[in-house]
Order: sequence, then C-alpha cells, then structure tokens
Amino acid sequence: MVFSSLVFLCVFFPLQMLLYSLVRSIEAKNTVLILFSLVFYAWGEPFYVLLLLGMTFADWLISQGIYRYRGTGKSKAFLVLGCIVDLGLLSFFKYGTFFCTNLQRFTGFPAVIPQIALPIGISFYTFQLLSYLVDVYRQQVPAQKQFRRLFLYVSLFHQCIAGPIVRYQDVSEEILSRKVEESDLRTGINRFASGLAKKVLLANVCGKLVSLTLLDGLTENRGVNLAALEKTPALLLWLGAICYMLQIYLDFSAYSDMAIGMGLMVGFHYKENFDYPYLSQSITDFWRRWHMSLSSFFRDYVYIPLGGNRKGTLRTVLNLFIVWLLTGMWHGAGWNFILWGLYYFFFLFLEKFLIPGLQKLPRVFAHLYTLAVVFFGWILFYFEDFTQALIVVKGLFCLNGNSFTSFESVNMVLNYCFFLLVAILACTPLARLLYHRICSSTQKGAVVLGTAMEWILPVLALVLSVSFLVGDAYDPFLYLQF
Repeated sequence: MVFSSLVFLCVFFPLQMLLYSLVRSIEAKNTVLILFSLVFYAWGEPFYVLLLLGMTFADWLISQGIYRYRGTGKSKAFLVLGCIVDLGLLSFFKYGTFFCTNLQRFTGFPAVIPQIALPIGISFYTFQLLSYLVDVYRQQVPAQKQFRRLFLYVSLFHQCIAGPIVRYQDVSEEILSRKVEESDLRTGINRFASGLAKKVLLANVCGKLVSLTLLDGLTENRGVNLAALEKTPALLLWLGAICYMLQIYLDFSAYSDMAIGMGLMVGFHYKENFDYPYLSQSITDFWRRWHMSLSSFFRDYVYIPLGGNRKGTLRTVLNLFIVWLLTGMWHGAGWNFILWGLYYFFFLFLEKFLIPGLQKLPRVFAHLYTLAVVFFGWILFYFEDFTQALIVVKGLFCLNGNSFTSFESVNMVLNYCFFLLVAILACTPLARLLYHRICSSTQKGAVVLGTAMEWILPVLALVLSVSFLVGDAYDPFLYLQF
C-alpha cells in the first residue's frame, strides 16, 4: 500500500483518522497508530512484519543494556551488538542476492543464487533503530522502557517506507504527550493534499514520459533493444532524462510532504526532508538540500565519528569516500548505485580540495554546473546496465549516429511543453511564496482570496488527484526499492 493508492486515500487513512479522533487517552491513540501501522506494513508482505517486530524487540533489549551500563565498556559492547544485528539483517535482505551474484561471477559459487525479497522500508527503519541505539549510547536520550512506544517510533506508517528518517530524540516527547492544534491540522491537510497532487498530477506524468522515451515506447522491455535505443532522436533522450530528473524529485519529495502532513494531523512534527535542491549553487549545497534526513544521518553517525575533517586531508578524503560509498549502497544493491555514490564523492572532493573556487562561481554558472552534474548523475542512477547508460549519454549529443529531432520527438515536446513548465516550477518555491504572500496580506481582497485558497485548494487537489487515480492505473513509487 502506498499513500497515493485509492485504498489508502478512500479507506485506510480516513478510517485511521476517525478511530484516532474517537479515542481520548494518548496510550489509546498510540495503540490506534500501531495497529494501523501493522496493517499498512503487512499489506504487501505479512511475513516481514515479524522481521520489523523482531528487530525492534532486539534493539529494545540491547538499548536497556546500553543505558544500564552507560559510561562503561559493556555499554559499548551492547552498541556493537546492536549494530551487528541491524546491519547484518539489512545486508542479508538487501544485498544478499547482489553479493551472491558477484561471488558466483568470479568463483562459480554458489551454484544457485538465492532470490531474497526486499522487505519494504528496511533501509529506513534500520537507520532509525541505529540512530536510537547510538543516541542512547551517547546519553542524548534515555532508553525507552516500554517496547510498544519504541515500536510506534519505528513502525509509524507515515515515514516507515519513504522517510524522512526520523530520530527518536525528535519525537520522544510527542510519543508520550501531544496535542493537535487547529493550525497543525489545517497545515497538515494542506501539506498532504499538495504532496498528493505533486505525486499524482506531476510525478506520475513525468514517469509516463520517461517510459515513452527511454523504455517501452522505443527500447522495449527496458533496454533489450539496444539498436532502437541507439537510434532514438537526441531530443527524445533529453526529454526522457529531464523528466526522470523531475520525477525522482517530485515523487520522493511528495511522499515526504504527505508524511509530514499526516504527522501534523496526529501531533507529530517531522523535520523537513527537501529544501528545493535543484536551486543549489554547488554539489555540496545540493546534498544539504536533498534527502536531508539521510545526509544528516551519514554526517552525524558515520562521517563525524570517523573523524570528519579534523584529522588531516588524507583522513578527510578517506572519510568522504566511505560515506559516499555507503550512500550509494544504501540506495540499492547494484553497481550503478555504488558508482553513483562515488560519482558524487568525486565532485565533492573536487569542490573541497582541488577546485574550491567552483563554489565561488557567479550564481548562474554555479547553478548550471550543479544541474549538469545532477542531471548526468541521475542517468547513472537510473540505468542498471552501464551499456544502456553510455548509449543514452552518447545519444544526447548525437554520437550514436542518431538524429537530433524527428516528427515524433518535436510533436511530443510541443504536446507536453506546458506541463514541463509547471513541473519545473513545482521544483521551486514560487507557488509557496505566492501562496504565503496572499495569505499573509492585510488587504481586504487578499484576505478573502487567501481564506478561500486555504480551504478550497486542498479540496481541489484531493478531488483532482483521486479523479486521476480512478482513471489511471499507473502509480509507481521510485523509492519503494530502497
């Protein structure tokens, strides 16, 4: 089940909010959230609920040992045990098949490669558990004595499958006591509705264009027909690659918007996960704005503990390399993800050590440089087959012997030019700034318009989104694989 499915929108979430509003005590409200989180997580694969329960229970026990023996060697031993358990299970389920495939390629062993299904959201809740254990070890939070409260934190369906990666210390007090203010409820509904519209009306259409230009329409079965891919007009390749760049931001940020909105509706305040990353002036700036909960996790729990930039240039470079190798691996079990992580390591290394003046370029050139790096990075991210990625990159510049345009490509660009403009504007804060300016104005006409927008726009977004979903079965979620 995903947030943009009709089952979720028309049955699951309304029922959860209804029952949540009917019960009074905080423990009863937490119980409602736990039960619905279990149903949500079990919707696709009931068996893996046991994995989620088991990992949380193991870490709950381990955290008691960490806290009991805080400040001693035993506390550190418990922390190491927790890391082994969590990272061991994550490695088995997420990378087991990948490791076996590569081992067989070089050694012939094993004879049969196990096909291990990836539990939904395991990358997200594993990192949340790890951050909890480390924070208990650092004595930043006490160990949670009640298992059910820790399980609520780990399993809460708002952020269970797509983030943001929520730290226990950010919600620990709200688990015990919270109150939903009218402003929070209104903001939550608006945030959820805008995220849903961004996902259904923009990201899904971008996904269709990616499919038409890079997949089904020309290459058949995702790149099997390499000859057709080589002949694809450059204009269509540019259109497909740009649409993928738009789709992955609109899709992922939409889920973060919906998660933050749903959290506000029940009293949880999750931190922002995106800050308009396509407006960045450098790659360093981009990763301060993109998937901020993941970037801050690696900074606080990997980079800084390794020594950060405090132990000389060579050690800093090594620490950066480790962080970006792990970042690439976190995103998926494939060589393209690993190389994608190292690709960003290279440009961050370039900005930090070799050409620090890159970050001092005039704003226009700095912005274009950043967009170019990110654009080609998404091509590497998208194609698991490096041959396909190389063909597409060459094809963008007509180096495959392909033409730049065709009647089909020009017609498609003309048909979707207005949509692309809207999708690009949705990657900027323009609509938000205009909305807030109207709502904050004291002029009589603006007050009336702002009030109308505050109530009508969310309803309109919900109605349009549900209407599109009813008439269209295409509703992918890119980050579900992570």
